Amino acid sequence: MKTKSQIISRLRGWLPAAVLLLPAPALVSAQELRCNIQLVTTQIQGSNKSVTDALQTALFEFVNSRVWTNNTFTPEERIECNMMLNIKSMTGNSFSGSLQVQSRRPVFNSVYSTTMLNFQDENVKFNYVEGEPLEYSETSFQSNLTSIIAFYVYIILGMDYDSFSLNGGTPYFRKAETIVTHAQQSGEKGWRANEGSNSSRNRYWIAQNFLDDRYRNVREFSYKYYRQGLDRMNSKPNDVRREIAEYMQLLQEVYRRKPDPYMSLLQITFDAKSNEWVEIFSNSPAEEKSRVVKILKEIDPSNISKYDNI
Repeated sequence: MKTKSQIISRLRGWLPAAVLLLPAPALVSAQELRCNIQLVTTQIQGSNKSVTDALQTALFEFVNSRVWTNNTFTPEERIECNMMLNIKSMTGNSFSGSLQVQSRRPVFNSVYSTTMLNFQDENVKFNYVEGEPLEYSETSFQSNLTSIIAFYVYIILGMDYDSFSLNGGTPYFRKAETIVTHAQQSGEKGWRANEGSNSSRNRYWIAQNFLDDRYRNVREFSYKYYRQGLDRMNSKPNDVRREIAEYMQLLQEVYRRKPDPYMSLLQITFDAKSNEWVEIFSNSPAEEKSRVVKILKEIDPSNISKYDNI
């Protein structure tokens, strides 16, 4: 079995910044991810702490101990991520709330970790009984909780692989799509095109966009931005910044084509990268600033005031 670095030439010699995790012994069997799992229960009055503590531990082990790929990850290659499950209501064994999912990627030859994903899912409902194992199968729907968590694990993996090789994340986006297909038969929200509290950004559209050829420019941008851009920034900052400015046209082309009414993948990109782009281009020459700001204001109008800071 090849290591991940052999498969996609992943960078070695870095150790991502530390995050708050469960005690070290729980990491012994960790595989591809180093994921911090946090449960927030402040909105639940008189909640059963033993149940929520057991759920947090079960989720931690489910994400960090499971083998999600066919590749071997060395400890320093594991992907840093966070999942914060905010429980807003709890009735018996039924829970509902939201899930914040974040992932990071180290930048070569630096101590900087760049945000890849920062997404909040508002349609999280599931049943959980303390002590029962979290069941998951790639070939069938077992539970809404494990399907949701596994879905975002594969999105995290796909985005990470895309950043090291062009379209390298496709196998994992297909796994996420398969989860969507199985879950659509469950009747749970967030798995179909027009359902959930924010149907324009639900799991259906996320998986669909990553595999839609009309969004290929977004994935090409990801590879070029991370592997050909940020990973070289330390050695040739001015040249790389100028190249990244050119890569922005890939996103602009998708925006102008408007492949669907929602364009969820573009919005996911903006949510993760807008602050970083402000930092990168604030040191650009005037002409470069003007060109980049014009593109960013066109494709991401909700952040116009932010881009003015460039």
